[in-house]
Amino acid sequence: MGRSNPTVLVSGVSGNLGLRLLPLLEGHQIVGADLHPPETAQPVHFVEMDFAREESCRQLLVLLKQLRPAAFVHLAFVIDPVRTGILDVERMWQVNVAGTARVMEAISEANRDHVIVEKFLFLSSVSVYGSDFSEPAKEDFPLAAHSLPYAVHKMEAERVVQQRAPALRGCSVYMLRPPILAGASVENYLLGAFRGTPNGRGKTAARMRAAGRRLPMMLPYGAQYLANKIQFIHVDDMARLLAYIVHKGEPELQRLTVLNVAGRGEALTFEQCIQMAHGRFWRVPGKATFGLVLKLLWKYGISAIPPAALPYMTGQYIMDTSNLRNFLGADYERVIRYSVRDAFADSFAAHPTPQHSAATGS
Repeated sequence: MGRSNPTVLVSGVSGNLGLRLLPLLEGHQIVGADLHPPETAQPVHFVEMDFAREESCRQLLVLLKQLRPAAFVHLAFVIDPVRTGILDVERMWQVNVAGTARVMEAISEANRDHVIVEKFLFLSSVSVYGSDFSEPAKEDFPLAAHSLPYAVHKMEAERVVQQRAPALRGCSVYMLRPPILAGASVENYLLGAFRGTPNGRGKTAARMRAAGRRLPMMLPYGAQYLANKIQFIHVDDMARLLAYIVHKGEPELQRLTVLNVAGRGEALTFEQCIQMAHGRFWRVPGKATFGLVLKLLWKYGISAIPPAALPYMTGQYIMDTSNLRNFLGADYERVIRYSVRDAFADSFAAHPTPQHSAATGS
């Protein structure tokens, strides 16, 4: 980036991905923004910031002008409403979509007279493509997120990024679309489903966790549900990719770079995932019944899987990542070290007991 000991700002720094990223930003001064400080020994200048609030735009603009970060990694996003404690969909939208718009407005204003922020990295998701399609999606595949607020918010935030990228005045924008993050340190409701974790906030779930009891993985009857394919990316590979872009010195030919991201190798079928998880597996009679079960487990605080996730639990949505391989070139295997299979398998290594956090990061 042409600066000695440059500064990088990471929003959502206290989330799992933010914490995995911090050690990889050697040679940079790090500014972290989140609802609470990151639990890390890494040197971080922390700023408490709530991107759901309108005043965060002004707060961020002052911070950008004061600390002049050369790169901004935007990870602040409500993914799992139960883990973050943000269950209200309107508040989620304020963090996810309006918060992204506030970040981009602040960067645009900071760069008005002189380029301060040279790179903006936005973490999107495979879910923007929708919940069920047969062919691997390329980056120009139509966006068709629906039903699940997280997916719809990612799609709406992408549109904000694409519309505002030209106004960032000398800033290269990177929009990355990963699948589900995986690894021993990762807790999310889809991995929780394969692990059998009763990850709801209710008393029954707490008693089940204390007793070491597991929920069964469930799918409707029908061969197609087991045959559906799914991709993962190891959280450390995702962190390495973010760090690679931050460290990358060569400018992009285009101002907006969109990349599908996933682990190396072939996608897994749901059947393979269930076998690798070594948990109980139940079939339920049809999608309607499965949807009812999800609603009941959610209502009674046993499971953290939102009922609106039903189409994403029963569909297939995988990506073509050939552009990522071309982007990384000879560095591809140094950055993306885990296959899809190995990333998923590592999720069943020893991992900490789930804790409900207020962090908004990934």
